[in-house]
Amino acid sequence: MAIKLEEIIQCCDQWLQPSDFNDYAPNGLQVQGSSDVRVIVTGVTASQALIDRAIELDADMLLVHHGYFWRGENPTLTGIKYRRIKSLIDNNMSLVGFHLPLDAQPEFGNNIELAARLGIAVEGGVAGTGNPAIALQGCFDEVLTGAQVAAKIEAAVARKPLHIDATRAIKRVAWCTGGGQGYIEPAVAAGVDAFITGEVSEQTVHIAREYGIHFFSAGHHATERYGIKALGEKLQQKYALEVHFVDIDNPA
Repeated sequence: MAIKLEEIIQCCDQWLQPSDFNDYAPNGLQVQGSSDVRVIVTGVTASQALIDRAIELDADMLLVHHGYFWRGENPTLTGIKYRRIKSLIDNNMSLVGFHLPLDAQPEFGNNIELAARLGIAVEGGVAGTGNPAIALQGCFDEVLTGAQVAAKIEAAVARKPLHIDATRAIKRVAWCTGGGQGYIEPAVAAGVDAFITGEVSEQTVHIAREYGIHFFSAGHHATERYGIKALGEKLQQKYALEVHFVDIDNPA
C-alpha cells in the first residue's frame, strides 16, 4: 500500500510542530522524490552510506535527524553534497529531515527516548535552552554515584561516556542529546547534580569542574539514535508502511 508523500509530511508536521523552532536547517521535505511512499528508511544522518543502504532497500523516502542545507554552509551542489543529492534524485527518493523538533518532541523525541532508557523521571524543560525547551531536567528514582550513572549511560547507548567526576551524589540531572554541551550553565542554574549530553568542548570541562557537577558526554550520534527510530515506528503503525531503521555507526 502506498501513502502520498504530502500526507506523510503533514503527519510529521502535526507531531513535531517545526514552525515552533528557529532551526539551523530546514525541517521537512528537503529533496523531493516519489509522490507515493511504500518504503521508508530512517537514520541519524543522511550520509552516503545511509543513502546507499536505502537504495538497497528500495526506499521511497529517507527520513533523518541530520539532513542538508545547514545555515552558513556552502550552498553549491558540488563534491559530497552533489553526489549525495544525485543519488537521491537518480533513485526518485525523497529526503525528509527534522532537527530541533525531533530533539524536543515531548512523546518520542531524542531527549524523551534517552530519559526512558536511563530511567529518568522527566520534570520539564531547562530554562534558557529554547522555547520549546531543547534540554530537559528530571530525577533518578534513587541517589546514584557518578560511576553508576556512567554505567547506566554505557548500557543505554552502547558507548562508554566521557565522565568529568564531581564529589556529590547524583539525584537530579539535566540532559540534551547531540551537541548540547553549550547548555551546561542553564543546567547548573536549574540546580542539577549532573549534566548529560552527546559532545564536549574544551571549556565544558572547566565549567563542570568549577561548578562542581558531574558531566557526561556519550556521543552525538549515540545519544540521537532513538528519536528518529521512534518516529519511523510511529509512521509504520499509522500507515502500515515498510520502515527500516539503519544505524550507520559514528564514534563522534
